[in-house]
Amino acid sequence: MIPEARREFNGKFTPAGYARLLALLEERCRGPVGFRISETPCFFPASLLERLASDGRALILQLVDNRAYREASEPAVPDKYRVPGGPDRPLFVQVNFGLCRSPVGEIEPKLVEIQAFPSLYAFQPVLAQAYLDAYELAGGWRYLPPGLGRTGYERLLFEAIVGGHDPENVVLLEIDPDHQKTACDFRLTEKLTGIRTVCVTKVRRRGRRLFYDVHGRETPIKRIYNRCIVDELERRGIEPPFDYRADLDVEWAGHPNFYFRISKFSIPYLRHPSVPKAWFLDQLDGIPDDLENYVLKPLYSFAGTGVVVGPARSDIDSIPASQRHNYILQERVDFAPVIETPRGATKVEVRIMYIWPEGGREPLAVCWILRMGRGKMMGVDHNRDMEWVGASAALMRG
Repeated sequence: MIPEARREFNGKFTPAGYARLLALLEERCRGPVGFRISETPCFFPASLLERLASDGRALILQLVDNRAYREASEPAVPDKYRVPGGPDRPLFVQVNFGLCRSPVGEIEPKLVEIQAFPSLYAFQPVLAQAYLDAYELAGGWRYLPPGLGRTGYERLLFEAIVGGHDPENVVLLEIDPDHQKTACDFRLTEKLTGIRTVCVTKVRRRGRRLFYDVHGRETPIKRIYNRCIVDELERRGIEPPFDYRADLDVEWAGHPNFYFRISKFSIPYLRHPSVPKAWFLDQLDGIPDDLENYVLKPLYSFAGTGVVVGPARSDIDSIPASQRHNYILQERVDFAPVIETPRGATKVEVRIMYIWPEGGREPLAVCWILRMGRGKMMGVDHNRDMEWVGASAALMRG
C-alpha cells in the first residue's frame, strides 16, 4: 500500500526475523498465541485508515441514531438471552472492511461485517509493537490514531472494562478460556487491568448477586467484561449458572443484547456506498441465478462458522423455512490482492475497533486488526498451511 515500504520490507525479510517476532510475542503474551501471525505488517497511508474509521463510524451511528432500527432490532435478541435494561449505545463495536478495487483501479472498502462485541483490544497494540521491535522498523511508523498514544489507549481501555470498580470485582467472562484461541488477549487484558478471567461455568449466583472464587474466597462480581459467545454456549450445550433474563446486581462491559442488535442482522438495513446489498433469506422474492457472487451467512455465528461463499442452491434449500429469518444472503465482497509478498499478492480485511465511552458523543476508532489471506475467506482458520497470511497489524504514515 506504501510501495517503497513494501519493497524494503520484502527485500530485508529473513526467517530469523520472523522467528524473533514469534518469540517476542510469546514472551509479551505470557504464553503462545493460538492463531497464525503473518510474517509482515501492512504499511498504510493514514488517510486510508482514517477513511475506514469514518465510514465505520457513520454505519454505527446510522443504526444507533435510528429509532426505527432500534425498534426493528429488538426482536433480534433471543428471549433466553435477553438481559434486562442496558444502555442506548454499545461500548465496543467492530466494523470489518475488505479492501477491493473500484472499476478505475482505486482502493474501495466494502463492508464485510459489523458486530457490537469486544475483540482483541489488549493484544492488537502488542502485536503492532512487536512488529516494530522484532524487525527494527524505523521511519516514524505508528499504529494508533492521531492523538492517541499507547498510554492514552491503555487508560481508555482500562476505564471501559473496569468502569470505576476495584479490578478484583470485575471479571472477563468466557467459556473454557484456557482453551480459546484468543487466550493471549485474555492474559494481556489481565496484565493491563488487574481483572481475572473466569469461565462462565465457575460463576455462582446468590440472590441478585454473582460471585467467583479467588483462592478459596467467594468474591462478588460487580462488572463483567463479556466475551461469551451465545452460539458457543448453545453449540456446546452449556447452561450458565445464572439466567441472563434475571434482574442481577451486575454491570456489563459490553452489554450482551448488542451482540444481536448490531450484527449481521444490521446489514440489510444499512445504506452506504461501502455496504454490499443484503437480504434476509425469508424475504427474498427469488433465489439469484448467479449464486457464485453471493455469500450465505447465519446471523449469529462467530469467526466465520456456517458462512458459505458462493453457495449452491442446495445450501439454501436445506435451510428450513422456519429458520430462514436467521440467515442473510449478501453480495460477495471481491477482495483485491493489494499486499505484495514473496509468496504472491495477498488480500486483506481491516477491522476497525471502536470504544464508545460513557458520555461520549460518538464511538472512537482506537485500533485496527488485520487479517491477511489468499483463501475464499479471511479468517485464520480459512488460510491454513499458507505463508504470509494470518493476523497482522496496520502501520501508518501521514
